[in-house]
Amino acid sequence: MTVFIVQEMRGRDITDAAEFGDLEILLPAKEQASFSTQPTVRKMIRKLSKFTDEDYLLLAGDPAGIAIAAALAAQNNMGRFKVLKWDRLEQQYYPLEVNLNF
Repeated sequence: MTVFIVQEMRGRDITDAAEFGDLEILLPAKEQASFSTQPTVRKMIRKLSKFTDEDYLLLAGDPAGIAIAAALAAQNNMGRFKVLKWDRLEQQYYPLEVNLNF
């Protein structure tokens, strides 16, 4: 199981997400998809190529990067992916399942 963190968040403690799998950062903190999204898409295609039902996305950072990561995860896993949602009140992550197939 892997938790793919869309973008590194300096100064934010995300170690609680490790209970859902090994943490892997898709984009460094200062990188953003601007003018051309192709470099970002190519990088994420490589990193998300084996995304499965066991993996999660932690949707943090650049909104364009988040959209690209979710699209690729769904594409690589028959329209399904899971995300970790942070609950500020409970101070914990909750897993959510997304299935684009009705």
